Amino acid sequence: MSEYDKTRALAARLFDAIERGDVDGVADCYAPDLVVWHNFDNLDQSREDNLKTLAGMIERISERRYEQRRVDVFDGGFVQQHVLTGRRKDGVYVSMPGVLVGTLKDGKISRLNEYLDSAHVAAFRAQVGSPA
Repeated sequence: MSEYDKTRALAARLFDAIERGDVDGVADCYAPDLVVWHNFDNLDQSREDNLKTLAGMIERISERRYEQRRVDVFDGGFVQQHVLTGRRKDGVYVSMPGVLVGTLKDGKISRLNEYLDSAHVAAFRAQVGSPA
């Protein structure tokens, strides 16, 4: 398997784990010193904080799907464009388009840069009643 194929498979494992609600599976994709940066607040998030955020989102949003996935692989990482969809506990459908740029180190994701439209972030947060 080529390095590009391994990178593509790691990206798929990450987003498939989130869809399944498998936080341990997500953690397995991450390097111990992972940093996640968000364009909408210009803040860095630690691995532990990101896993807590994902666990909260998984609890609040069911039927999670990363639709319209478009993955491009480059030396040392990947870019994925997608639309995250799901349902609130009251059955209301929610969606948020996004782009994530992942950088790898030793076969794990060491950095994620998350690009979301601030209007969609505000609407998503309002719809689910807490931070995305």
